[in-house]
Amino acid sequence: MKSAAVLGTTAAASATGLLTAPAAHAASPPGDVVGKITVGYQGWFACIGDGAPINSWWHWSQNASQPPSPTNTTLVSWPDPRELTRTYPTAYANLGNGQPAALFSSWDQQTVDTHFRWMRDHGCDTAALQRFNPFGAEGPTRDGMTQKVRQSAEAYGRKFYIMYDVTDWTAMQSQIKEDWTTKMRAHTASAAYARQNGKPVVCIWGFGFSDPGRPFAPAPCKDVVDWFKAQGCYVIGGVPTHWRNGVEDSRPGFQDVYRAFDMISPWMVGRISDIAGADRFLRDLNGPDLADCAARGVDYQPCVIPGDLQSGHRRHGDLMWRQFYNLVGLGVQGFYISMFDEFNEGNQIAKTAETAAQIPAGSGIRALDEDGTPCSSDYYLRLTADGGRMLKGQLALTAIRPTVPYPSGPQPTGDLALRRPVTASGQTQNYAAANAVDGDPATYWESVNNAFPQWIQVDLGVDRSVARLVLTLPPATAWATRTQTLTILGSTNGTDFTTLSPATGRTFDPSTGNTTTITLTPPPTTRHIRVHVTANTGWPAAQLSGLSVYGP
Repeated sequence: MKSAAVLGTTAAASATGLLTAPAAHAASPPGDVVGKITVGYQGWFACIGDGAPINSWWHWSQNASQPPSPTNTTLVSWPDPRELTRTYPTAYANLGNGQPAALFSSWDQQTVDTHFRWMRDHGCDTAALQRFNPFGAEGPTRDGMTQKVRQSAEAYGRKFYIMYDVTDWTAMQSQIKEDWTTKMRAHTASAAYARQNGKPVVCIWGFGFSDPGRPFAPAPCKDVVDWFKAQGCYVIGGVPTHWRNGVEDSRPGFQDVYRAFDMISPWMVGRISDIAGADRFLRDLNGPDLADCAARGVDYQPCVIPGDLQSGHRRHGDLMWRQFYNLVGLGVQGFYISMFDEFNEGNQIAKTAETAAQIPAGSGIRALDEDGTPCSSDYYLRLTADGGRMLKGQLALTAIRPTVPYPSGPQPTGDLALRRPVTASGQTQNYAAANAVDGDPATYWESVNNAFPQWIQVDLGVDRSVARLVLTLPPATAWATRTQTLTILGSTNGTDFTTLSPATGRTFDPSTGNTTTITLTPPPTTRHIRVHVTANTGWPAAQLSGLSVYGP
């Protein structure tokens, strides 16, 4: 684990790796991108017969006139289409479970609706719709996809904005203005269109990259940024990794372009492949980038990637969680998740095949369990949700990944709260909340004194069926008998709580082990357990040495 100093906070780590996040750094107040989780949304998959104007296996096949197969493919990860009502058969062999190997089309509204429902259910606030050069054969399909994304965003309470990718767009300087004026600007009338600082958001990705696909000089790029700002837009720059120093993947001479953006979002896909790389990225790039932006009054939106699944980079979520932990510790205000549906690069968080049973036989495509750890198809959506909760202060800063890779199956036995992430309303001296779940009966949590009510809350990682709680105080006879008035609350999202057990005086008696058991009948299903304390006859504070949770 990186030291607190490297993470930009002086908070000390507890036994569970919990930290208090530092003050946030942002030039702008929270809006639809600052303080939010943004996901990159390609929406660029089509199939012959789906009704899309492009009428091809768009982005599924190298030869888009033919269905994808092991020798004619552009995908490296296989989606989980079980919630989609319409799919299209491919030329791959059947899946390992014997079912036909079929893929989805982004052109189907139900596909986009499903994706935006997943975003809603997993805390993805805003979708950045990728828009490549629309002045060609792809144009009508991309126009149609914008309308479909708008409809889904409106239906599911998400925000969206246009993210122009200027790759191979030779007439970009004039055509991007024409496209915005004649087509895309109309979508800003939607209540779902993202706004920051009261302005419609536009992102331009690709200025300054040192590769043949983006050969633009600084002057036309600066002209485009200035033009969009003159149209009243809040402009994000999707810039090279090494934008700040103008080296490696960045062309020199672009500093005036980069400084013109309202927000900087440096690229990082392919830049890291393990936790050590994430830590180096934090030290060498994220930290200095944030400091540079803060000094200039520019917002900063770092990328977070799940990792290339086909290359074995994900470490069943540990790589992604390390980035969340590092960046929240640094004090960033917002993430750009790259990407939601990028099955071509293997960096998607959308639902993905879990095992070889859901992969075309003999294809060599890896499933989510590629490293031997079973992961549910929605795992990286759930992981993103928890990373977003940590960003927003709903989950304490923790290096310990709270998200369980595969939540279904038999109910775990033993203490479900043991060494789980825990938060509290406050503490006295070094009597931290983590002491209540460390398994040591001699250590304990004590709240702020003379300030009832107080609470302590544990995150079980996923929804669990909870039958009973066992609460303890240190067993030493020096602890006199006392009664604490406790209410037990539960929540599936960490925000909206319901009462599982009403306020009751619970007696802790050293002669019987200083233990009280609270039985919940019938056992509720919940993820977050909160013990709310309003009185203590033995001391003017809430106290617990053990907070244990058990299933049926």
